[in-house]
Amino acid sequence: MDEEVKPDDENVNYVLAQESKELFHILAKQPPSVIMQLYRMMPGTAGGQNQPSSPGPPVLKDCIEAMLEYFKMASAAECCSFLQSVCLMCENIPMHLDSRLMSVAGRVITDRAPPPGTEAVSLRNTDVCGENSGPDVTDHVPSSPLSDQHPVKRPRLDHWEQYITAATSLLQRRWKRLTERLVKEVQLENVWVSLRTANRGRDRPDQTPGSADRGSRTPEPDGDFGCLESRLTLETFLQGCAGKVTALVGQAGSGKTLLMSCLGQQWANGLGPVPSSYLFVLLEFRQLNLLSRPLSLSELLFQHYLPPKGGDNAKRAIVDYLLSNPEQSCWVLDGYDEFHGKLSRQEMTGPLDPKTPMPVAELISALLNRRILPGSTVLVTCRPRDAVDLGGVSDKVGQLLGWDQYDIKEYVDNFFGVKDPSAHRDLGAWAADLLLSSRHLLAMSSIPALCNICCICLEHLLVEGTDAERPKTDGGGRAQRQEPGGERGRPESVVTKGENGRAPLASTQVPTTITQVYLTMLGAFVSRDSSQGGSGARPQASIPPQSSVTTLDTLSQYGSELCELSRLAWRGLEESKILFVEEDIPPDVLKFSLRAGFFSQVEVRRLDGAVVNAYCFIHLTVQEFLAALIIMTTNDVSDAHLKKRFSLKTRWTTRTDQKTVFTDSLYLYVCGLASSHCTSALVQLSKAFGGVKGIKSWVQQRQALVLKLLKTLCNSNNLTGPKILQLCHSVQESQDQQLARQVVGARPTLELRNIWLSPSDIDALAFVVNSAGDIGVTLDFGACSMELDCLDVLSRCQHVHCLSFHSRKYGDKFAEKLSSVLPEFPTLRKLEFCGASVTATGAASLASGLENCPNITEINLTDNNLKDEGVQHIAEIFNKLPRLVSVKLGRNNTSLNAVDSLIEKMPSCLNIQDVHADGMKEVTVTFSQNSDVKSHKLKPKPTISLLNQNWCKSEMQKLAKTLARCPALSVLDLSGGQWDEDTLRTLTQFVPKFNVSEQITVNNSCSSVESVVVLTTLLSDRTPASELHIRLQSPVQVSIVFPGETGKPATEIPKKLSLSCCKLLPADMERVWKSLGTSSGLTVLDLSSNCLGNKGLKKLLEVLTHFRNLQEINASNNNINMEGVVMLASALCSHNNLTQIHISNGGKDELILRFSSEKSTSEKVQKTFRINNSSLLPSDITTVCRRLVKCRSQLELELSHSSFKDKTIENLLTVLPKMLSLQKLDVSHSITSATDALTLVRCLTDNKQVTSVELSPQSESFITFDEVKAEQVSCRLTHFCLNGDDVERLIEILQRGPRLSDLDLSSNHLGDEGVKRLVDSLPRLKISSYVNLSDNRLTQQGLLSVASTLCTCANVCGVEASSLGEEKRSLIWFSQNGGGEKTLSVRESSLQPEHVVRLAEITSSCHTLAKLELKNNLLQSEWIENFVKLLNSTRRGCTISIEESWITAEEAVHLVHRCLSHSSNIQTIRVHQTTLNLSLKPTEPTSARGDNPDLAQSMATEKIGLVDCALDGYHLASLRSIIQSCPSLTELDLSNNNLGEEGAEFLCSILPSLPNLTSLSIGAKEPVAAVVESFTQACVQSANIQDLNLSGHKFGDAATQSLTTLFPRLRSLNLSHCVWTRTGGLQLAQALGRCVSLEDLCLDCVHLHEEGRPCLLEALRNMTSIRRLKLNKITTEMGQPGQSSVLDLLAALEGLGHIEEIELDGWRMADAGVEQLTGLLPVWKELKKISLSKNLISDHSGEKLLIALKSCSRLEELHLSSNLLGDLTAASMALVLPSLTRLSVLDISDNRIGDSGSRSLSRAIMYMKNLKKIHLTSVGTSELCAVAASLAHCPLVNDVSLSWNNCGDEVAQELSRVLPFCLKLTRIDLECNSVSVLGAEALVRALRSCPALQLIRLWKNKVSQSDALRLMSSDRRLNFAST
Repeated sequence: MDEEVKPDDENVNYVLAQESKELFHILAKQPPSVIMQLYRMMPGTAGGQNQPSSPGPPVLKDCIEAMLEYFKMASAAECCSFLQSVCLMCENIPMHLDSRLMSVAGRVITDRAPPPGTEAVSLRNTDVCGENSGPDVTDHVPSSPLSDQHPVKRPRLDHWEQYITAATSLLQRRWKRLTERLVKEVQLENVWVSLRTANRGRDRPDQTPGSADRGSRTPEPDGDFGCLESRLTLETFLQGCAGKVTALVGQAGSGKTLLMSCLGQQWANGLGPVPSSYLFVLLEFRQLNLLSRPLSLSELLFQHYLPPKGGDNAKRAIVDYLLSNPEQSCWVLDGYDEFHGKLSRQEMTGPLDPKTPMPVAELISALLNRRILPGSTVLVTCRPRDAVDLGGVSDKVGQLLGWDQYDIKEYVDNFFGVKDPSAHRDLGAWAADLLLSSRHLLAMSSIPALCNICCICLEHLLVEGTDAERPKTDGGGRAQRQEPGGERGRPESVVTKGENGRAPLASTQVPTTITQVYLTMLGAFVSRDSSQGGSGARPQASIPPQSSVTTLDTLSQYGSELCELSRLAWRGLEESKILFVEEDIPPDVLKFSLRAGFFSQVEVRRLDGAVVNAYCFIHLTVQEFLAALIIMTTNDVSDAHLKKRFSLKTRWTTRTDQKTVFTDSLYLYVCGLASSHCTSALVQLSKAFGGVKGIKSWVQQRQALVLKLLKTLCNSNNLTGPKILQLCHSVQESQDQQLARQVVGARPTLELRNIWLSPSDIDALAFVVNSAGDIGVTLDFGACSMELDCLDVLSRCQHVHCLSFHSRKYGDKFAEKLSSVLPEFPTLRKLEFCGASVTATGAASLASGLENCPNITEINLTDNNLKDEGVQHIAEIFNKLPRLVSVKLGRNNTSLNAVDSLIEKMPSCLNIQDVHADGMKEVTVTFSQNSDVKSHKLKPKPTISLLNQNWCKSEMQKLAKTLARCPALSVLDLSGGQWDEDTLRTLTQFVPKFNVSEQITVNNSCSSVESVVVLTTLLSDRTPASELHIRLQSPVQVSIVFPGETGKPATEIPKKLSLSCCKLLPADMERVWKSLGTSSGLTVLDLSSNCLGNKGLKKLLEVLTHFRNLQEINASNNNINMEGVVMLASALCSHNNLTQIHISNGGKDELILRFSSEKSTSEKVQKTFRINNSSLLPSDITTVCRRLVKCRSQLELELSHSSFKDKTIENLLTVLPKMLSLQKLDVSHSITSATDALTLVRCLTDNKQVTSVELSPQSESFITFDEVKAEQVSCRLTHFCLNGDDVERLIEILQRGPRLSDLDLSSNHLGDEGVKRLVDSLPRLKISSYVNLSDNRLTQQGLLSVASTLCTCANVCGVEASSLGEEKRSLIWFSQNGGGEKTLSVRESSLQPEHVVRLAEITSSCHTLAKLELKNNLLQSEWIENFVKLLNSTRRGCTISIEESWITAEEAVHLVHRCLSHSSNIQTIRVHQTTLNLSLKPTEPTSARGDNPDLAQSMATEKIGLVDCALDGYHLASLRSIIQSCPSLTELDLSNNNLGEEGAEFLCSILPSLPNLTSLSIGAKEPVAAVVESFTQACVQSANIQDLNLSGHKFGDAATQSLTTLFPRLRSLNLSHCVWTRTGGLQLAQALGRCVSLEDLCLDCVHLHEEGRPCLLEALRNMTSIRRLKLNKITTEMGQPGQSSVLDLLAALEGLGHIEEIELDGWRMADAGVEQLTGLLPVWKELKKISLSKNLISDHSGEKLLIALKSCSRLEELHLSSNLLGDLTAASMALVLPSLTRLSVLDISDNRIGDSGSRSLSRAIMYMKNLKKIHLTSVGTSELCAVAASLAHCPLVNDVSLSWNNCGDEVAQELSRVLPFCLKLTRIDLECNSVSVLGAEALVRALRSCPALQLIRLWKNKVSQSDALRLMSSDRRLNFAST
C-alpha cells in the first residue's frame, strides 16, 4: 500500500488537499468568529497583515480559500495544528471526515517534502499511478527507451502495441454496449469509497456462544476488513495502485462491474489512473467459471480475453514482452464473489512458470500472490463477505459506499425525466416523495441496481394501465434515455392529482416489506411486457390501479413463463449458477424475460474461444426472490429439503466458510412470502404455475412450515449478534407479531457488538421490539458504528426498557441527536452512555432530553469527559425524574467539587438514597422510589460514601458543615483518607451534630495511639454512639456505630468498645479510661492483640466493678502468662457475675471473659473455665485447680488440646475429689497415650461422683460428675493402642469400680489375645448393657472367642461379630436379669471349615440360642452341610440363617437336598434369594442316616421353600426323592421362579405323595398361560391344600375353571397381579362366594370387570371369617374404580367382624369413601393393620378417620401415606394414638402436615411406647425438631424416616441428642434434606454411643463430597450415596 494512503503514515498536507473541497463547504457554514480565529493561525506575512477589518460573506470565502491554500503548503506541524483546531471549533463535521482529520492531525510528524503524487489530480487529465507509473503512449512517452533498443526487439514491441490497440477497441465497444441506456452518467470522481483495514493473516470464525451464555451475546468482530477508516473518491482511491494488489468491495448491484468497465474505457481514452502504455486486461470471474481445464497464462489471455492478430509469433512476442515487463500490465479481476473456486494464499517458494497449465483458481492465486508477473497491477472486485479471502494478499482495500438521499433523488429525477422541461415533473416528484418516505424502498435504493428496481415499481404503482407511452427499457431493466427532442412521460390526464399536487396513492398500497416490493416488481415487469405488446396471442386486459402487493390478474396471464423462469432461478441457486446460456432457457421464456426486463444479456467466450450470448438476472436478489416463489408455490422443494436448508446467515465470514455467489436473501423472501398478506398472491401464482392439488391449503401449510422453522430460531438462545439481526429482518418480513414477541421473549436483551448498523437494521429491530408488548427489551450497542440517521429510526421502538451505547467515541453530536429522540421512548427505564467521549456540552444535551423521560430509573454516564460542569448539569434534573433509581458518573475527569454538588442536592432532593464516590473512579447516586416529604421517614435513610479522599483540617470543616446540613443518614463512610490528629479531632467535634442513625466508617484514616484516645471520646455518655471499633493494624479499620432511634437517653444505651491491634501498653489504659469517662452502658470490651501483659490484665480486673453492665471482655494475644491465668481463676471465683473464662494458647489465641447479667446467687450460676492449646505443668494444674476449689457455682473445667507434662494427671486426680462443684472435666485431644488414659480411668475408683468416662485421642474426651453417687457408669476408651498389660490394668480398675452400663473398647488394636483376656474376665465385671470390641484387628479366632461368651457368660444375650467387613463389628449384648433367648450374628468373616466346626459347637452348647445368622462368610456347600450335621439334635427352636451369594438356582436345590439328607430334625428349610433359613425341631436320637431311603418316615420336615432364587423347573428333579420322604410336609413354597412345564410336571408327580400338604405357593415371576393350567390340575389332585398362592399368573378359562373347584376348601388365597379373561374373571368372582372358610385373601392389582363386580361384592359379604384382606390398587375397565364402585366395595366389607389386616391402597376413595369406612371401623374390634395410602383423604376426613380408629384398640400398623392429611389430622393423632398402645408402625409420608401438625404429632409419639417404625417422608414441613425429640420416649423404635423434608441441622442435632436413648434403633433416613456438615458431625458424635445403629442415609444434603468422604471414613454407617 502506498504511503500516501496508508492509514498509519498519511501525509497531513496530502489529506488536507484531498478534503479541501468538502472542508471549504463546512467552514463556510461556521460563525464568522470561528473563521477569523482560524484565519489568525497563519503567520503575519500570510494572515495578520491581510486580516479583513469587517468580514462579510464574500470576504469570509476569500479567507477560507487563503487558509486552505496556505496550509496545503505549510509544514506538517502547522497543518496538524490547523486541522486539530478545525475539529475542535467547527460544528457539523461528518463522522468519517472528523475521524480521518483527527487521526492524521493527532500524530507529531516533522516537516518533509511531499511524496510523489500528492497533488489533487483529476482522473480526466492526468495519469497518476505512483512511483511505478508509466508514461502516456501519446503525450509522455520518450522516444529514447524504444528507439535505442536493439532492432531484434522491435517486432516484439510492435506486436505488444498492436495488442494494446486491440484491447483499447475491445474495451471501448464494451463500454458503448453497457452505456447505451444508462439513466445516470458514471463519473469516478463522484463515486465514494471507504478505506478498510486489511489485517493480513487473520481468520476469525463466526463464534456462537454456548447455552451458558444467556441472551444474544455477540463475540468480537473479525479484524479483517472490519473497520471503515476514511472516505474518499474512487478516483483518489485508485491513485498509487501501480504494482500493487488492490481490492474494491461492494454490495451486489453497487456497480463494481460497470465501474471496472468505466476504468477500462478511461484507459482506452488515455485517461484514468492506468497509463495507456499498460496492457489493460479485464477478466470476469463468472467467465472464468466456464474454464474447467488447466490453462497457462497465455491461454487465459489469448483464448478467453482477446485473441491477437499475427498468429503464434504474435502470441510469443506478446507473452515474452509481458513476462519481461510485468509492471506494464494491469489485471482487473471482476466479481470474485461469483467465482466457484476459492483463492488461497500461497507461500513464497519461488516464481511459477506462467507457461505451465494449471487450474484457473491456482493461476489467479499465483497472480495475486506475485508468483506470476510480479510487479503487475492487480485490481480485484468482490462483495464484502468474500474480501476475507483477499486479506493476506491485498495491499489496499476499499469499500464502495451506498448512495445517500441526494444520489437517490438525482437518480429518481433522471429516471422519471424530472429535469426534462418537456416531461411531466409531477410523476417524478411523487415517486421521489414516496421512495424517500418508505424505509424499505429507501434502504434498497442505496444500491444502484436496486434503486432502478424501486423506480420501476414506483412507476408501476403510480401509473394506471393505459396505452400511453412508457419509458422503454433495455434488457437490464434500465430506463432508456431519450434522444434529444424526444418526450419522456405521459399525458397529464393519466395521473390524477391529490391534495397539494401529490399522488393520491394510499399508504396501504406502498409495499410494507422488501418481499412485497419484489412482488410489486414482478407485477411491474410483467406489466411492462404487456404494455410492449408481448405475447401477442394473450388477451389484453385493462389494468386497474396497482395494489400494494401486485396485479394478480396480470401475473396469472404469464403463469407458465413465470413458473419456468422461477424454476430456472431455483436450479441456479442449487447449482450456484447465475449465468445461463440459451440452451438452459426455453425460447419463449427467454423472449419473455428479455421483454419484461428480468434478464440482462452478456457476452462470454466458450472453451473454444467463441463469443456467445449469455443471460443473468438483472440482480441476484431477483433470482433469489423467484426461487423463493418456487418454494412457496410448488412442491418442487420438499418439506424435508426446506427444513434442511433453512438457516440464518451471519455477516461475519472466515476463510473456512463455504463460498456462495448469492446474497443469502432467499430465506428472507421465503419468510416474507410466509406472511398472511401474501397468501392470496401465492395461491393465484400457484394456480398459474399449475401447482399442487388443494392449492390454498397447501400454500397455507407451506407458510405454516416456514413460520414454524422461524419460530425455532426465535426460541434459540445461541445466536450471534449478526444472526440476531438477520432473524429480526426475517421476522419483519413475515409481519408476524407473535414471532416478534418470541424473539424478545427468548432474549430480552438484544446485545450487539462491533457491528456496522444501517437504518434498515434498526428498523428491523424496531419491528421486533414494538411487538414485545409488556416485555421490557434492552438494546445494548457495544462499539457499534451508526450514523445519526439511525437514531431517527431507533425512536420508533416503543417497548425499550434499557438503551445502552458504549465503547465507542460517539461524541457530543451523537449525544445531542440522542437527546432529541429520548422522549420518544415511552417505556425507557435505563440509559447507558459510557466510554462515548461526551463532554459537558453533551451532558447538557442529554439532561435536556432526559427531563422528558419520566419513567427513567437508571442513568450511566461513566467513562466520559463531563468534568464538574457536566455533573452539575445531570444533578439539576434529579428532582425532575421521580422514578430515578441510580445515576453513575464515575471516571469523568471530575474533582471533589462535583461530589460536593451532589451532596448539596440531598436537602432539596429527598429521594436521594446514596451518594457513593471512590476517588473519582466511581461516582454513583442512588434514589429511593418514594420522594414524598411526608413519607420519607418510612423509607431507609440515605447513605454517603466518600472513599479515598484526602482532606486537610479546613476541608474537613467544610465537609463536616455540609454533612451537618444533610437530612438523616444511615451510614457515612469516609474511609481511605490519611488524616492527622487535628483533622480527626475536627471530625469528632462535628459527629454529635451529624444526623447518622447507623454507622460512620473511617477506615485507613488514622494510625496512632493518640488517634485511639481521640476517637474513644465518642463512646462517652455525652454522645449517641453505641459502638466504637478501632484496629490500627493493616488494614486499619475504624467504625462508629449508632443505635438508631431507640428513644433511650445516651446513658441507657448498651455500648461496645473494640480497640484490637492498637499497640496499647498498660500505661495507655489510664488515658483510655479517662477518655471513655464513666460509660455506664459499656457491655462489650475488646482489647485483643495489644501489649497489656499481666500488669495490664491486673488493671483491667481492678476496674471490672466500674462497669456494671459488662457482658464480655476479649483480652486475647496480650502476652499473658500462667500468672495471669491464676489471676483469672481467682477472679472467676470472686466475681459472681463472671461466668466464663476461655484461654487458648496461654492467652495468645484467645482470652475471653464472659459475664452473667442475671442478679442471681453464685450457686445458681453455671461457670466454665477453659484452657486449650496450652502446655500445662503439674504445678500449673495444681495451682489453678486449688483456686477453682473455692468456686461455689456449678463448674465445667476444660483442658482440651493441651499437653500434660509428667505427673500432671496424677496431680489432677488428686485435686478432683476436692472440687465438689465440678460437673464436667473436658480433656479432648489432650489424652493421647494409653498410659495417660488408664491413669485417668482410675477416677472411677477414686471419685464416687463420676457418671461417665469417655476418652479418645481422636475425638472428644471428658469425664462427667454428679453431686450424688452414680449407680451406673459409662466407660468408653477408644482409638488407643492397648497391649496385654494395659488390658489387665484396665480389668483391674473396672473390677474395683462401680457397675458399668456399657464398656466401649473399640479401635484399640487389642487383637485376639487382648480380646481373649477381656472376654474371659466378663463374668467378673458388672456390665448391664453392652461391650463394644469393634475394629480391634480380630481374626476368625478372636471372633470365636467373642462368640463363646454366649456359653461362658450367663448375662450375655447376643453377639454380633465381623472380622473382615468395613464395619468390623464386635458387640456383646447383656440382659439385665440373665437367661432368655440369645442370638449370634457372624458376618463377613471369611470362615474356614475349622471355624464352622467351632461355631457348631458353640451353637450346640448354648441351649438358649434362638437365632444364628451367618452372612457373607465365604462358606462352601460342604461346610454348611457339615455344620448342619454337627448340630446337636437336642437343639430346640433355633433358627439358622446362612446367606452366601452362590446360594441360588441349582446350588440352592442341591444345598437343600444335602441338608435334609444330613439332619432329621430340620423342621423348616427355606431359600429366599441367596439366603438359607432353617429351623430345628428336637427328635429322638438316631444313628447317622446317610441317604438310606428306609428311614424316610423319620423326617421331621414340615416346610420347604425355594423362593425367588432363579430356580428353573428342571432343577427340581433332584428334590423329588427327598420331598417324597417328608410325609409331614405341610407347606411348599416355590414362588417367584421360572418353573415352566418341567416345574408343573414335578408338582404333578409329588403332590399325590404329600398327604399332609396344606399350603402351596407357586407365584409366577413371568406368567405363562399354558403352565398355570398344569399347576391348577396339580392343585386339584392334592385334596388337603388350604392355602394357595398363584400370584402373577395369567389364567385361561380352563385353568380358571379348574382353580375354582378348590375355592370352597381354601383358608388363604393369593391372586395378586393375576390376569384372566372376562369370562374367567366372572367365574372367579362367583367362586369366591363359595369361600366361606377363607381367612386370608389377596387381590392386589387385579383388573375387575364390570360383570364380576357384583359377584365380588356378594362374595365379600359372605366371607365372614376373613381376617386378612388385601385389595390394593384394583382397577376397573375405566381405570381407577369410580366413586360408586368404591362405595359399593366398602359396603360389602360391613360384615367382616373378625378382620385383623386390611389394605385398600390406591382406591382414591376420597371423603365419601372415608365417611363410609369410618362407619365400619367400630365393628372391626380385632383390627391390627390398616393401610389406606393414595386415597385422596382430606385433612377433615383424616380427622374423622382417626377418631373412628380409637375403637380399634389392637391396632399395630397404620399406613396413611400419599394423601392430603394436614394439621387437623395430626391434632387428632395427638388425641387418639396414645390410646392405641399396641401401635408399632406409623407411616404418614407424602402428606401436607404443617408446623402445628408437627408439634401435635410429637405429642402423640411421646406416648407410643411400642413404636418400632415411623415414616415421615415428605410430610410438608421442615420443622420436625419436636418429632425428633419425642423419639426419646420410644425405646423400641428401630426405623425412622424423615427424608425429603428440607430439614436443617437443628433436626440432625436433635436426633443426635435422642440417639443414646434409642438403643434398638438400626436405621435413620435423612436423605434430601438441608443437613450441612455441622449436623452430620453431630450425628457422627452420637454414633459412638449407638452400636446397634446400622445406617444413617444422608444422600442429597448440603454436605460437600470431600466432607462426605471424611465423615464416612470416620464412621461407615453414614451413607451419602443414592442407594
